[in-house]
Order: sequence, then C-alpha cells, then structure tokens
Amino acid sequence: MDTKELERFCPWARQELVDAVMRGMVQLGVDEAGRAQWPAGSEAVAGRALSPGERTRRDRLMAEAAAAGDAAFAEREAYSWFNRLMALRYMELHGLLPWGGRALSAADGSFNPELATRAADLPLASLDRAAYLERAAESDDEGAFRLALEAACAELAGALPGVFEGASCDLLPKGLLARGEHNVIQHLVEDVPEGSWEDVEALGWAYQFYNSELHRKFCDGKGKASKDDLPAATQLFTPDWIVRYMVQNSLGRLWMLNNPESPLRDKMEFYIEPDAGHEDFLRVSDPEEIAFLDPACGSGHILVYAFQLLTEMYRERGWRDRDIARSILEKNLSGYEIDPRAAQIAQTALCMEALALDRRWLSRGVTADVRVLGNIELDEEQLPETYVKRELADTIRHLGEVGSLLDPSPADLAALDAAIADAGAYDLLGSSLRGQLIEARGQLEALSRRFDVVVANPPYLGSSKFNPWMTKWMKSRYPETSRDLFSAFIERITRMADEHGEMGVMCPFVWMFIGSYEKLRDFIIDEKTITSLVQLEYSGFEGATVPICTFTLHNGKIPGYRGSYVRLSDFVGAANQAPKTLEAIQNPDCGWFHRADASTFHDIPGSPIAYWKGFSFHSYCKLNTTVSHFASINEGLKTASNETFIRYWFEVSMNTENIGCTELTKRWIKHTKGGPLESGMGTETAFCYTRMKVLA
Repeated sequence: MDTKELERFCPWARQELVDAVMRGMVQLGVDEAGRAQWPAGSEAVAGRALSPGERTRRDRLMAEAAAAGDAAFAEREAYSWFNRLMALRYMELHGLLPWGGRALSAADGSFNPELATRAADLPLASLDRAAYLERAAESDDEGAFRLALEAACAELAGALPGVFEGASCDLLPKGLLARGEHNVIQHLVEDVPEGSWEDVEALGWAYQFYNSELHRKFCDGKGKASKDDLPAATQLFTPDWIVRYMVQNSLGRLWMLNNPESPLRDKMEFYIEPDAGHEDFLRVSDPEEIAFLDPACGSGHILVYAFQLLTEMYRERGWRDRDIARSILEKNLSGYEIDPRAAQIAQTALCMEALALDRRWLSRGVTADVRVLGNIELDEEQLPETYVKRELADTIRHLGEVGSLLDPSPADLAALDAAIADAGAYDLLGSSLRGQLIEARGQLEALSRRFDVVVANPPYLGSSKFNPWMTKWMKSRYPETSRDLFSAFIERITRMADEHGEMGVMCPFVWMFIGSYEKLRDFIIDEKTITSLVQLEYSGFEGATVPICTFTLHNGKIPGYRGSYVRLSDFVGAANQAPKTLEAIQNPDCGWFHRADASTFHDIPGSPIAYWKGFSFHSYCKLNTTVSHFASINEGLKTASNETFIRYWFEVSMNTENIGCTELTKRWIKHTKGGPLESGMGTETAFCYTRMKVLA
C-alpha cells in the first residue's frame, strides 16, 4: 500500500491538533491559569455563561488536565481525536458505519460531512435531534456537526470504548467545516487518497507516522528513557510480509502439524515446511482451543493477521462468519501494550476485522482483549508489607515501563489476594487501596497466563538508554539478557508460551553473533528449537537502519531438528527482502536458503548462529586449534602516522615517475587499505598511496 500521503499528513495533524487543544483549554479555562481564575463549578468563563452540561464537562476536563499536566493532557486529547478521526475515515470508506453512509465526507468523496447535513435522518440514539435541528435552522452548521460528531462517537463507544467513550468536542478548534490550511478533517479527506485506506494496516502506519517526530527527537537526544518516552522511542511498525512470515510459521505451523491435509497451506505463502522430526507439537482439534498472544502488540498488526488466519481455520471447520468473529475475540486473541494510544488502534483494527465478518458486530457487546499495562500507584503507607513485598509493590508502580516483562509468580498472586482480603476490612480509608490492589491482581493474573502461540516485534532499547530504576530492575529480573529490551523479551516470551508452544520474533540480529548475547544463544540452542530464521540485509527494514532478523521457535528441544534459514545479506534494500524470501522458500536450491541443526553452532567458539557455514568450517573449528598453532601472527605494515604517509588516490599526481607498485625509487607506492572510507569510496577495501622515504 502507498503510505506517502499518510506519512506527510500524520505528523502535521499531530501538531495542529495539539495546538488546537491547547487553544481550546485556554478558551474554556481548563489550563492551569484558567483553573486558578475560574475554579470547578464556575457558571461562566471569560464572560461566557456555561450551561449545566457544559459545567459538568468542564469540571471533568479540569480534573484530568490537573492530574496529567497541561502539556501531557493536550497530547492525550489530541491523540484521542486523531484516533477517532482515523477510525471514522476508515469505516466510512469501507461501508462499516452502523448507520450507513459516511461521516466526515459526502457520498461523492468531497469534504462536505454527512454528519453535518443529514444526521437528523440517521439512527444515532444519543443525538439531541431538537438541538441539532435548531442549529441547522439557524444556519449554525458547525454547531450541528459537533452535536452529530459526539453522537456518532457515542454510537461506536459500545464496541470501542477506549477510542470513542467520553468524546467531547469542547476542546476541538473552531471552524471544523471551514476550509483552510489548519482544518485537519478537511485535509484528511482531501489530501490522503482513498486508496491509502484499502487495508486496515493503514491505521498502524498512521500511528507510527503520528509519533515519528517524537521518535526522532528521542533517538537524537542523549537522555534516559522515561515512561512517557518508551512508546515513541521503541515502537516501529512491523512490515506486512514479516508479520505473515512469523504468524504463518507459528500459528499456521501449529495448525498444519495437527492437520497435515489442511487447505490452509495454499494460503500461506511464507510457510516453510518443517523438518521430519516434530513429534512434540501441541495437540489441538479445533481452532477455538488455540490461545494466541502478542505481548507488545502496538497498533495490532500481528493480531489482525492472526485474526485473518484463524478465520480460515474456523471456516475449515464449518463455522458461520458471525460466530467466528465472536469466538476469535473471546477465546483466541490477546494483546498487551503499555501505550493506551496504540492499544486504541489495535482495538479499532480488530473491530474492523470483526465488522467485515459480521455487519451487526457493534451491537454484540464484545470488545477485543487488548490490555493496557499501566502504572498502579499503590499507597505505600497503607500497604501491608506482610503481604506484598516492597520489590513487588515498586514494580507494580512501574508497570507502565516494564509491561509484559513482569513475570509474576504464584506467590505474588497469593500475596495480592491476602492483601485484598485485608485492605479496607476495618475502615473506609482502605477502600482506595483495595481498588488498586484488585486492579493490580487483574494485571498480574493476565501476565501469568501461558499461550499456545506467542508472536511479537518487541521494543528495542539498549541499556545505555535505561533510566536508573529500569537499569536496576532489568539486572535483577533479567541478568543474562538485560543488555537490551528485545533480548529480555525473547527470554520472557519463552516463559509466556506453553511447553511445546510456537513462537515468532522480529528483532535486531546482533544477538546471533556478538559476545554479550552468548548466554542467550546458548539458552535458545540448548533448550529451544529454532524452526526457521530470516536474516535481512542491513538496510532491509524500511523506516530505520536496524540490522534485523525474524525467526520462529518451538518451545522445547527437538534433538537433531534442522531449522530453515534464509540469508538476504546480498540483496540490498527493503523492496528485495520479501521477494527473495519467497524465492528461497519456493526454491531451496537458490543459494541463500540453508538448513542447519542449531546444536552444531556450538562447534564454533561463542556459538554464533552461523547457519551458512559448511561441514569443512565446522570440522576446523572442532579441532579446537588456534591459527597461532600453524603460523606466527604479527601486525602488518604500520606507518605510525597515517596523516603524514597515507593519501587517497585522488590526492596523488598520477605520473609514472611519481608512483609505482614495488619500486622503492618512486615517491608513492600503491597500498591496499581496508575499512570504511570517506567520500563515498566504499566500506570494504579501496586503493590509496603510501609515501615512502627512500633510503640512501
């Protein structure tokens, strides 16, 4: 799909919406200065009388702004409206609005919102029709549009409460229908082509583009990552072909092992046939038995494709589409996320998939199991430490940072149960603590679940960017994998999956080779089974220069299993990665498809995942003899002053009297110098010249 216009629109829309909300806060007296001048319950603000409904809404907004801080509140409100507008735009273009027709545009595609022109004729239960018609009669089209927009959000809040619940236009800018350079709705309709919305994947791209400036700002800075930094700093959208590869070779693999004759095989283009030995796979007879988790689900791209693959499994068993949607969201799919904004997108995307199967889905009362893991501020003074130990309580207060990395023990859950039973038993002061403990118990219970399939593109953040609290916690909980968030997530994912469950991961490929990840490699090689792996070319990940691999694991050791490996290092650029992977899968003799038993990686010092190395190389390594046994190792030619003696080829006069290859009578001698060079001359080896002093 073409995302160029979305990429231009979303960062611009973010700034426009944030600025507009800040202006709205000032006008309504919701900002810090306004709260001081016109406290809660004020009947007028800046000389404008407020209706009882307006006073109630203002008091709510004031409390939220005071709790979050003005800047954070403005960012949150702006993003909430961004998500709503994105969802409405996608739904209207796909005919998914429950009242039919469109919302932000007209039937002919122009910027003439139907909610402003014909809302009185639409089945919007919460619309105040009298007020709407009154505004329309007074030619107050914008006032009518605002009423209709709030009613439309209320209509959708049942199925998507995290996105549409509590929507109020109070802080939206004036002139929602006025054409101009600052009108976000107009530019959404007119500047982003309808073709950009062909797939629900567009919602995920919109999320990444919206945060692109924040991501760039964090990466360019030198500060440590706070809770608020983590989403923008660590989330990158997973390319569609990698999602398909991971899900097909984990969820699809589980289904195919249980159903070898399934026609699903023909719909999984990235599926790699397993090696002969796989007797330890999980047994499932029906798709409703499969539990699938994305522990860092972001905007839900992995969950959406898992939904689509599960739909095919259910259809294979003869289920009706209407029943499929309910069963998948009630029984199969779960997602955990620390960013509530990303979770809103994930819930929206899954709702769109359900609507595609069941046009009455919004009235079914079922929501996707996308759980936001956030800080829970346990009251330390009231907390009975005899039940909940200080370290656990401290982790719960930082749950919005560690997220799915928290692996609660049965003792942790028992401690919370005991504290809940005791808190508030004798006085009302404990009631708030009890509520916090109940919330924490629910989060930890979810984190203690195990799943048949776990697939993730975990966050990437090196330990140098950890704040002091995170550094200490990671070293305590993940001593062998605390170098980066992604490596800790790999370890955690293996504990979230059932024994003999299937897993898929996309992450930097540094863990495959460098010494600091040797213990992680040993753990994977000795205790798990690498079923497949694709190593991308260095620039093969669109959106960031990150050395990426994606791989699938079986959660248990299958001795002698020969995993499948695809090496794309010779194919430069993101556009080549998917086609060359498909070519390798379809033609294993292509030259970049390999099979290897991971246990043989121990033949090589450090156990690198060197799957392309042949028998001879392994044989030499098994001799356990160093090169120094055969030859003396010394440093080669050294000038002691490169600035004095080394010149690039273009710095030397090219005449035969001046240069030569071996003649010491020449002023400059051709010299091969490796390593990265400047001025675009390459990064492997190039020629330069060495100034030699001629001896008398």
